Amino acid sequence: MSNLATFRNVEADGVNIFYREAGAPDAPVMLLLHGFPSSSHMYRDLIPLLATKYRVIAPDLPGFGFTTVPGERNYGYTFDNLAATMEAFVQALELKKYALYVFDYGAPVGLRLAAAHPERVTALVSQNGNAYLEGLGDPWTGIKQYWAAPDEHREAMRESLSLEGTKWQYTHGVANPDAVAPEAYYLDALLMQRPGNAEIQLALFLDYQNNLPKYPVFQQFFRDTQLPTLVIWGKNDPFFIPAGAEAYRRDNPNAVVKLLDTGHFALETHVQEIAAQIHKLLA
Repeated sequence: MSNLATFRNVEADGVNIFYREAGAPDAPVMLLLHGFPSSSHMYRDLIPLLATKYRVIAPDLPGFGFTTVPGERNYGYTFDNLAATMEAFVQALELKKYALYVFDYGAPVGLRLAAAHPERVTALVSQNGNAYLEGLGDPWTGIKQYWAAPDEHREAMRESLSLEGTKWQYTHGVANPDAVAPEAYYLDALLMQRPGNAEIQLALFLDYQNNLPKYPVFQQFFRDTQLPTLVIWGKNDPFFIPAGAEAYRRDNPNAVVKLLDTGHFALETHVQEIAAQIHKLLA
């Protein structure tokens, strides 16, 4: 198989999951889980850099990218359910072992998988993938108000689903915003405008509060496994701040923590550096 991604679909958990795959079929697997408001598209530049040595697999979560959920599935958009669907995806592809790359929403999804099946996970890369309360930055204030009074704050949350809100996530904290490819945030914004998708995103915003009680479970997984771990973070990310990166060392003193001078979507500006650090970790 080529280092360039091929685009595939598989049915798992009643969902038609779109995913990108590259690398030799018999190479060690690396599973990449994306965040909000993106999809596996965020890994478009990283995949060929990792596929020289690994079988790289990047699915789109339900509600994102090109994954489709039949209406009759009556899917409930919670992080528990996203994790259950990814578990079904892993089983459908018969992935017995994999290194795990998590980002943003991909962290609570992927770390649920990891904590449930620690024997599968060979290494962990967290790129702005939070697992600690101290990692939550100032923008969470508004989201916490939504958690406390959903009906009152629901409409205000829609602003973050706009093109401008999405572009801000990509460019905030980036030294040269012109270095960020516009197709990335335009694609995200376009896909979020599909009928019914705004309600899906609002449901996930509301359910994110149920990730916080899982943090101690994730931290116990870090302590128990002491996995080879790379925590590589855009330090200017307003959502997940550097304290959340540094905290990984508390439970795994051997974790490698790297802070990059960029924002939330660090791959847009530092893909070569992140790929090099991953190869160093997995070697």
